[in-house]
Amino acid sequence: MDSAVQSLANSGDVLFLMLGAVMVFAMHAGFAFLEVGTVRKKNQTNALVKILTDWSVSTVVYFLVGYPIAYGVHFFMSAEGLLGANQGYELVRFFFLLCFAACIPAIISGGIAERSRFWPQVLAGAIFAGLTYPFFESLIWGQNSSGLQDWFADTFGAPFHDFAGSVVVHSMGGWLALPAIILLGPRMGRWVRGKSHAIPISNIPFLALGSWILAIGWFGFNVMSAQNLNGISGLVAANSLLSMVGGVIFAVIATKCDPGFAHNGALAGLIAICAGSDLVHPFAAFLIGGLGALIFVYGFQWEQEKLKIDDVLGVWPLHGIIGTWGGISAGIFGYTGLGGLGGVSFMSQLVGSLFAIVYALATGFLVYAIIVKVIGFRLGDNEEFRGSDLSIHKIGSYPEDSVS
Repeated sequence: MDSAVQSLANSGDVLFLMLGAVMVFAMHAGFAFLEVGTVRKKNQTNALVKILTDWSVSTVVYFLVGYPIAYGVHFFMSAEGLLGANQGYELVRFFFLLCFAACIPAIISGGIAERSRFWPQVLAGAIFAGLTYPFFESLIWGQNSSGLQDWFADTFGAPFHDFAGSVVVHSMGGWLALPAIILLGPRMGRWVRGKSHAIPISNIPFLALGSWILAIGWFGFNVMSAQNLNGISGLVAANSLLSMVGGVIFAVIATKCDPGFAHNGALAGLIAICAGSDLVHPFAAFLIGGLGALIFVYGFQWEQEKLKIDDVLGVWPLHGIIGTWGGISAGIFGYTGLGGLGGVSFMSQLVGSLFAIVYALATGFLVYAIIVKVIGFRLGDNEEFRGSDLSIHKIGSYPEDSVS
């Protein structure tokens, strides 16, 4: 009887995490359409192929190298051994956590759109998904977490808390993207004689579709981060929802109903709440998401017009800065005095979030500097002018338009 109950529990956990994995997998379609809607028509096919290829390569490297680095579990054994006594739970856990690792190249893709070469970025994405991200993941969530987390607990009174990846995934992806964007340089025509010439987005419906797909899948990203049925929490679902709508409302008000910022506001709220979604109060979640949206609205404008950084989808402020805000906010609103469940330390959250920035910038500049020096990273002027669809894939997004 006990074995039957345990088998049922194992099956439930496998199904639970499999549903979460499928939801987060679907988010990569959201990344693709968000980029398709933002870039010009001559670069839309490239966005679709790039995201799918990055996903595929990330799967291979995370299976062979990344997951073993992060969790000390390898898959070099018989199928019977892989299935084990728990219906192959470790395999579906790999699938779920792969979806997080593959977010890194997907995030970077949006920042370097329209002027990066295809294979050099695939190579960079493979390094990040197979080595850079898993090593950091191991320090926070994985096999090496006891050392660093014990240090946080001993020094500041509580371990670093990131329930669903504001820092581990989104901040990491956004800050890794920044070196790529800087080293790549702006798109042709973005600034002429020092004056800003904004390049309009191509398709608001596609942008909105990408945002909606991401938002729906995000509930798998956050809620299923419990990784088993016993850990599921309605608080995570409610906080994710309230933070998302807070991001939308604040963005709509701040920009007077700008559709691009409205849909990215939803994503800003969801990124911001990942870290503390399991411990803050829903009222706090609404505020965290709203402030996250304001960070994106004003951060994107500051990045583009003051710093003159041509970050096409705004991935540095959206994922990098807001991911950092998400980590820090868990250390503010997680306290019981502000309605949270407690068990957090503001200093642990601050130091952990800053550590992620330093790690991402150092590894990002190292990888991309080598790529720029050795194999080149940017399309030629003529290739960029033609667009990456024709220059790389030899076909446009609307082939019938070229038929006379």
